[in-house]
Amino acid sequence: LAETWPHLSHLLVPMSRAGSHPQLEDVAPRIVEHPTDVLVSRGDPATLSCKAEGRPPPAVEWYKDGERVETDREEPRSHRSLLPGGSLFFLRVLHGRRGRQDEGVYVCVARNHLGQATSRNASLHVAVLRDEFRQPPGDVVVAAGEPAVLECVPPRGHPEPSVSWKKNGARLSATDERLTLRGGKLMLANTRKSDAGVYVCVATNVVGEKDSEPAELVVFERPAFSRRPLNQAVLVEGMVEFPCEAVGDPQPSARWRKEEGEMPPGRWEVLPDNTLRIVQLRPEDEGTYTCVADNSVGRSEASGTLMVHGKWGPSGSTHGYWLSSAQVLVCSHTHSAPPSLSPGPATRLSPSAVGWLKDGNVLVGAEPRTSLQENGSLRIIGLRVSQCSSHRVGWGKGHSGR
Repeated sequence: LAETWPHLSHLLVPMSRAGSHPQLEDVAPRIVEHPTDVLVSRGDPATLSCKAEGRPPPAVEWYKDGERVETDREEPRSHRSLLPGGSLFFLRVLHGRRGRQDEGVYVCVARNHLGQATSRNASLHVAVLRDEFRQPPGDVVVAAGEPAVLECVPPRGHPEPSVSWKKNGARLSATDERLTLRGGKLMLANTRKSDAGVYVCVATNVVGEKDSEPAELVVFERPAFSRRPLNQAVLVEGMVEFPCEAVGDPQPSARWRKEEGEMPPGRWEVLPDNTLRIVQLRPEDEGTYTCVADNSVGRSEASGTLMVHGKWGPSGSTHGYWLSSAQVLVCSHTHSAPPSLSPGPATRLSPSAVGWLKDGNVLVGAEPRTSLQENGSLRIIGLRVSQCSSHRVGWGKGHSGR
């Protein structure tokens, strides 16, 4: 037989005198499946695999950090079992500070009477996620348009936990270009009022998730004007009102100042809606009046200019009177005969002898809001700022005066 299969001769033993069959030789153990590293949560089951071959089949033992591992074969109440194939099974992985922990470096050893084989090292790591955040986020207050940063350092854990954020209970999307997550920090560029809310830092690893205590992001708004003061021209001894309505968060307070000198003493007041009212106007009241709106995050200003015109002019000029929303320009002149600008007693012209021009153009008849009074005066209704211009009166062909 040895001559027929020379390559098997080392496996043959002599036959007994009784004529028994030939037997294969015994073989030393060999590890054919090595254990690999395992990461498992505390309290969860786990298995470290190991498979060995040999003749006779080798017995398998496990060692952790150089010490033999006790299984339920030696201690029936043990949470560790040696499976028939040689793997080590943990019913629940223990992890604590009093030495009762399964985390460590393991090897399996296979033995028979011809020797032993040792596997490669395999580590069993217990995943951990502590409860306390090393730095929980705090409340942040910013003005709209400014950047905001919410700090967060997650709890200690293995593996190191990742960080995400929730706003008002909903997970924030990483696709928002204004949001940046760096090292746990949440950074918002160019904050908006809509960014205000309650934020929570979320730490995650294989153990699960931990939420931080909530932190509030408050976004204030600098003052802005919903109604602004306008430039106005008013007659002397009249009354003027400059509106001012400011919005913001917190609600801004408003105050008034005059840019050129003091406010008119005893003749001005601020109404509940922040409108500035000045009565019994005088020429010295002319100037620029500014509404100043302040809150805790900023200041805004809006101004209007006041012009005060006299009621009476020299003889031979136009005179203005306030009549509700209408204005009457009175034409008077001095003349002997024919009409002229020479000194003398003032008389009234008949309507047929008077015409009015605006900036050189005929006014009455071309403008529906103007009419010629019986005494030759010009009446304008629905006054507009654009009608502040020069008006000229004429007394027939070749005669005119301002």
